[in-house]
Amino acid sequence: MSDGQEDSFEVIEKNEVENQEEEGATLLEEKESTKDPEPEDEWVDILGSGQLRKKVLKPGEPGTRPQRGDICYLNIEGKLINGTVFEKLENFEIQVGDAELVQGLDLAVPLMDVGETALVEVHPRFGYGTLGKEPDVPEAAVLMYTVELVKADPEPEFEELSALKRQEAGIKKRERGNWWYSRNEHTLAVQCYRRALDFLDSDGGITAGVEPRDSVEDLKPIFAERLKVYNNLAASQMKLQAYDSALHSVENVLRCEPNNIKAMFRKGKILCEKGEYEKSVEVFKQANQLQPDNKPIQQELARVMAKSKHELSKQKNMYRKMLGQKDDKKSSSESSGKAPAAKFSWKLIAGSAAAVAAGVLVYKYKTF
Repeated sequence: MSDGQEDSFEVIEKNEVENQEEEGATLLEEKESTKDPEPEDEWVDILGSGQLRKKVLKPGEPGTRPQRGDICYLNIEGKLINGTVFEKLENFEIQVGDAELVQGLDLAVPLMDVGETALVEVHPRFGYGTLGKEPDVPEAAVLMYTVELVKADPEPEFEELSALKRQEAGIKKRERGNWWYSRNEHTLAVQCYRRALDFLDSDGGITAGVEPRDSVEDLKPIFAERLKVYNNLAASQMKLQAYDSALHSVENVLRCEPNNIKAMFRKGKILCEKGEYEKSVEVFKQANQLQPDNKPIQQELARVMAKSKHELSKQKNMYRKMLGQKDDKKSSSESSGKAPAAKFSWKLIAGSAAAVAAGVLVYKYKTF
């Protein structure tokens, strides 16, 4: 066989190999395309941290997710990891975003469609935290909720609600705020109290100069409930060290009830924290006159007066140092014979200041 024929056979063999490889690749692609797709992870990591996950068990109607403020009706079953049921609620009514559930569910429900049933895994940070919930939920427990979103209605207009409905909504949100306060979740407590005031601050048109929808008698319970909420709001704001906001809250109470002892007590404490000791003492003295047997008021009054005295002493010593004088402790250890010299120094300083002032006046009148 000639060299040319051998070369031809090599080319043919090479082409056959390449064709076989191409056919194999094509068959592999066809096989891959007919394979069942790899199952995707059914869990949705809502926050991306693995601490709040949701899995759809039964799809709902697309495009029906509730918005913040909507009224939702839920069927809820809560279990621990070991399967113990700690909570079961039927047709439970909540307002989305108002912290009426544990945070995990409050974040998960807006991601559900009406009619959907979902499994929601909630880690302690978004559940009952390190405190747990006696007697059923231990501390730092991971919670598994089965949730069905039965119905979602838009938030009602405040103007359409009767005084009784607004009062009921305000009480519900205040009580939820109290629950968060008891767990030292003061930011969530403030959120609940502010939402309560959304329902309770309306006066039914009485101050608007229009025909009132509700009578004054109907509104009296709302006014009383409003004062409770402002008092509780101030307490949470104090815990968050938001003293200006807390002062504003208690002032809202005292404008309506100047002798409200709870508001006066908190106002005194707020003013003390702001360093306004004289005003604080004045408030506590007024409260003490109203309730002379109130031990907490007496204790706070004594504490603030001591603080005021200490602060005044610090200021005096600071001024003495600025003027080159000795502080109170050193001056008290000196003999009483040196006291006139100290008095003389103060008189000399005062006289010098007066002389300077007189010089300025003379210069002023000569100039102009």
